[in-house]
Amino acid sequence: MTTILIRTAACLPVLAGVCFAQQGDEPKAHPLTPAVAWAERAADTAAKLNGYTATFTKEEVIGGQRLKSQIAVKFRPEPFSVYMKFATPNAGREVIYVKGRNNGNMKVRDQTGVTSWLGTIDVDPNGERARSASRYPITRMGMERLARGVVEQWTEEMKYGEVEVKSYPNHTFAGRPVLVIETSHPQRRRQFKFAMTRLWIDKETMLPVRKQQFDFPRQPGGKPVPVEDYAYTNVRTDVRFAEIDFSTKNPAYKF
Repeated sequence: MTTILIRTAACLPVLAGVCFAQQGDEPKAHPLTPAVAWAERAADTAAKLNGYTATFTKEEVIGGQRLKSQIAVKFRPEPFSVYMKFATPNAGREVIYVKGRNNGNMKVRDQTGVTSWLGTIDVDPNGERARSASRYPITRMGMERLARGVVEQWTEEMKYGEVEVKSYPNHTFAGRPVLVIETSHPQRRRQFKFAMTRLWIDKETMLPVRKQQFDFPRQPGGKPVPVEDYAYTNVRTDVRFAEIDFSTKNPAYKF
C-alpha cells in the first residue's frame, strides 16, 4: 500500500480552500494540493508584472560539472524580452533576446577572452553552445516560468503517492521573509525526475524568488544531491522599459 505523508511546520492561511495541515492531521486531499495552489498563486502574481530588474543567480550541474553564475537581468513579458549582463563568469558578457526578432536567436557580446574578438554574435537559444552553459534556454527565463515549471512538475506527481510535503513559513532569503515549500520522495522512481524540490515564495510580494532541485542520493542512505538552484534577488518592479532597453543600440551597452 502506498503511504502519502504530509508534515508541515505550521498551518498557513487557507488558499483556494486548501491549507497545510498540522502534524497529525488527516489529509483530506493529496499532500501536493496546497503546494500546487501556492505555486500557482506565485506564478499568477509574477504574470501580472509589466517588467522588472533583478539579480539572477544560478548553480547547475551540466555534463558532470557544477557551474555558477551571477547576472543582472532586465525582464519584460510582452513582447517576451530579456537583457542579461554577467558578473560571473565571463564578466561583462551581455545577452539580449526578444521573442520574434533576430530569427529567434540571442545577441551575445563578450568583453573578455578569445570570443571577445568575434564581436556581437547570434546564438541559438536551443543550440549546443547555449545549452552547454545552461540547463534551460533563455525562453524559460523569468519568475513566472520558474513557478510554472514547479506547478507542472507537482501536478504530474499528484498522480502518484510516495511524497512528503513540508512547509517552512518562517525562513528568510536575501533579508526578506519567505515561505519555503519542500517536496521529497523516499526512493527513486521512474515518474520522479527529482528526489526533492524547494520553492521559495516572498511572503510580502508573493513572488516566486527561488527554486531548488535535488537528485536522488548516489549511495543508499545518502543525502539528495543539489543539481539546480535558481534565485532572484534585488527585485525591482517599479520600472518602465523602453525598446532601447532590449536593443543592441543602447549606448549604455557594449555590443
